[in-house]
Amino acid sequence: MVGGGSRAFRGAAGDSFPGRVQLWALVLDARSVPCRLERSGGSLYLLVPAGQLERAREELRLFEEKNRDWPPAAPPHHPLAENTLATLSVLVLLATFHNLTQLDGMLLTVAQPDWVALGTAQAAEIRGGQWWRLVTALTLHADSVHLMSNLAIGGIFVLFLCRELGSGLAWSLLLGAGILGNLANAYVQAPGHGSVGASTAVFGAVGILAALTLVRYRQQLQRRWPLPVASALALLALLGTEGKNTDLGAHLFGFLFGTCLGLVTEYLLGRYGRPGRLLSALLAALSAVTVIAAWWAALEFGG
Repeated sequence: MVGGGSRAFRGAAGDSFPGRVQLWALVLDARSVPCRLERSGGSLYLLVPAGQLERAREELRLFEEKNRDWPPAAPPHHPLAENTLATLSVLVLLATFHNLTQLDGMLLTVAQPDWVALGTAQAAEIRGGQWWRLVTALTLHADSVHLMSNLAIGGIFVLFLCRELGSGLAWSLLLGAGILGNLANAYVQAPGHGSVGASTAVFGAVGILAALTLVRYRQQLQRRWPLPVASALALLALLGTEGKNTDLGAHLFGFLFGTCLGLVTEYLLGRYGRPGRLLSALLAALSAVTVIAAWWAALEFGG
């Protein structure tokens, strides 16, 4: 008991932590609990009226309980993989393939197939079992402008994702998001709907990066959740919202499935760490084989 009918609190470690007592005073003041600070015998005391003692204790207990783990620990540091050249090589390969599909007539005395007819993500054909179109459509583009918009804008997200996760894991996730996005889109669109382009996978990359960020900084979720939404809207504005080269359904499903894959990936990364060099190489090879197998099936069974 301190004069004036007040009770006194002192920091748990005496005046070694006067800032803690001052913080308590701010908490009580914010909760309209009358209090004052007083220094005596080298220690700092927080005084409250005797009638407010229990309320003050409860307010401070709730404050300490809510902020027990604050500030949150920094997310684990993941050094970026140095694979920019490899990622750019894949993007160049995609551009080269587009140029090949635009050639007319004969190529090395071999008749040029109708790549677009064979590989477009045609909803009715996908529903009928032509699974390869889920993959081949990601490698096709309507024209050079369509291609360059995906490479120039989406390439930034792809580069960052590959450096963040490693090439093998990143490309396998991009391919997975693109395939699942095209599959879902085929079942919600009219049977005659068709689409081509890597933008489904590009929006998948945005979703994956968004999920990684949200999980790693989940303590600041209220401040960070608008970031992925803003990124997706900005990307949509850059790629366009209408016209023959735009498929909003594919974009939406690519983003959603990318987010789901990103959440699973970040959980596994937290538990097992980033894939080693061998596993990364296997994932990269699997992605390449999937694309090659899809085009082989298109040429073999899609004619």
